[in-house]
Amino acid sequence: MRIETNNRQNNLVAKSALFTGGLDTPCKNMRGYSTTAYGRKMPVKIPTTLPARATLENENVFVMDEDRAVHQDIRALRVAILNLMPTKIATETQLLRLLSNSALQVEVTLVHTATHESKNTDADHLLQHYVTFDEIKNEKFDGLIITGAPVEQMPFEEVDYWDELTDIIDWGNENVESNFYICWGAQAALYHKYGIPKYDLPRKMFGVFEHRIFSWTENLLRGFDDIFLAPHSRHTEIRREDIEKVDEMQLLAASEEAGVYIVGSKDGRHIFVTGHSEYDPFTLKGEYDRDVSKGLPIHVPKNYYPNDDPTKTPNVRWRGHANLLYSNWLNYYVYQATAFDLNDIPQKIRRPND
Repeated sequence: MRIETNNRQNNLVAKSALFTGGLDTPCKNMRGYSTTAYGRKMPVKIPTTLPARATLENENVFVMDEDRAVHQDIRALRVAILNLMPTKIATETQLLRLLSNSALQVEVTLVHTATHESKNTDADHLLQHYVTFDEIKNEKFDGLIITGAPVEQMPFEEVDYWDELTDIIDWGNENVESNFYICWGAQAALYHKYGIPKYDLPRKMFGVFEHRIFSWTENLLRGFDDIFLAPHSRHTEIRREDIEKVDEMQLLAASEEAGVYIVGSKDGRHIFVTGHSEYDPFTLKGEYDRDVSKGLPIHVPKNYYPNDDPTKTPNVRWRGHANLLYSNWLNYYVYQATAFDLNDIPQKIRRPND
């Protein structure tokens, strides 16, 4: 199943709007196609049956139906999302919201594992809106997002879909231009690709934390504040000293309290994010309330509720960072790096910051 986010532009969408000073300026993009970008919210083309549709419509995100979209002559960016979260509908909505906040057209393919049966998502939803890896393994994609999963306290090899996941990570090396890994997905990819271990934490890293930039020239971080906020919700961590042992890796952002946050390969083809910038305003609240109701040991998420008081409405202070992170990734690491011909993915030599 394909979900497409797009705007009224032709082919790979206007790089020109980013360099000529305006979203209302007709011009030539860097691939030579005449384009006109419009200063309005980006339309999202999704099936009427996807639950995310109603949510995004209520948020005033322009939702385009499939009949209208097929009449547009556009080479959309192809992005696959391997959704490992049990709350698949919530996660797909969060990611679609961020992918839609861009001047780029994106066609999204939702993927689920074939070797693990989801207990929290209706089978009809998966059948209607998702594909398995076997169905796309002979295709090329401009981008791949691999989400987190609530299995971080298990050894990697004991996760029942580990072999399938490592096959997908390896496939991404040869068939995807840029790969974006979230939380446990980031830990799993770092372990599989570079042997970087994860370590148990004495207490869950849970809340919203300050982070600092370690590479000011990295396009992924363009526009970030000196100190920016992002949510974390995890029982394990990766460590800076292990990252620094790998020559092809670089630490991009970290927190004094929450540790390593963003790591990237120096060629820009692999981005690892240990937190959850995609979380919506009440995701941490939902996790906290769930654990409290189950009688599990859990502390109030730090820096989330006003005065850390869970009876108050949470403050969202990471939304701007989240939108920048995903729009920068789409622009600099996917769109500006990818080949026009999908058969030429991945590009052999590229560096987003050059």
